[in-house]
Amino acid sequence: MSKEKIFAMLSARTGDFISGEDISAQLGISRAAVWKAVGALRRDGYTIEAQTGLGYRLADSPDVLSERELRRRLGETKTVGRTLDCFERVDSTNSYLKRIAAEGAPDGAVAVADEQTAGRGRRGRSFSSGPGRGVYLSALLRPQLAPEKILPLTALGAVAACDAVERACGVRPQIKWTNDLVLNGKKLSGTLTELSLEGESGALQYAVIGIGVNCNNAREDFPPELRDVATSLYLETGKRVQRAALAAALIEELDKLYAALQSGDTASYLAAYRRDCLTLGREVQLLWQDVKEKVTALDVDDQFGLVVRRADGTVETIRTGEVSVRGLYGYVE
Repeated sequence: MSKEKIFAMLSARTGDFISGEDISAQLGISRAAVWKAVGALRRDGYTIEAQTGLGYRLADSPDVLSERELRRRLGETKTVGRTLDCFERVDSTNSYLKRIAAEGAPDGAVAVADEQTAGRGRRGRSFSSGPGRGVYLSALLRPQLAPEKILPLTALGAVAACDAVERACGVRPQIKWTNDLVLNGKKLSGTLTELSLEGESGALQYAVIGIGVNCNNAREDFPPELRDVATSLYLETGKRVQRAALAAALIEELDKLYAALQSGDTASYLAAYRRDCLTLGREVQLLWQDVKEKVTALDVDDQFGLVVRRADGTVETIRTGEVSVRGLYGYVE
């Protein structure tokens, strides 16, 4: 416990020295206990400088997705992130939250992982989730809403992820309908939403929204089949990402999103989605099983459906399915 208290003191004064004597007096422990706790923090990967006559200071932190690192960066949230489970490795943060949801886990519970061994995207596709490179984060939501009111959650989550990336990393991705984050023409992030409905009434039991962001991946970290279509923040900016800072920003933005969803005040999210959606105004292919149809994407409606114009001039709104945007991910003809 002394280790965590000393870390909190050093973290609150990052860059400044605090004497061992002051730490000892404030915590009511011996100087030897202070020295021992500092050693334990160093073994955890923290760079703590010590100078005679000055004391200790926190100089650097490890790139880990621990609760300690997230909590020191996480501001006050209303619901999302109040319960926080951090893993070095888990099969899938979505799957974990679904399991604990069945056991009564609270509204707003969040799971964060350094690595997923069975990360999933839409339609059961695998999501590359190697250790030490990305942020893999999911939130459990239990809104008192009809199921149809929760359907825009995936699109809303894409906007929240854009906001978090911009806050933490200084660049704003674009959105490929419905949920891919794209940076310089390559996929940066994906969002997966899963719902549980009560069998007899059809009432919403919970929703789980998962977001995976490629942070510090080098090109060779991606499987060969993804190297020409996927990217990372590091590859596009040349700067290493503080993953804990990005994870904290994601939690805060999901908390804002959840409040907006519950109040019905999502107009600002729709405006941001339309602004950032690179699909609009482009030729796209609708992928209906084995059938491919070229259409023009015109707009996103107030439920985040994609409004398209067919070759015969008719206009239709697409709410499910896949679209391929010309010029992205290898689609040319």
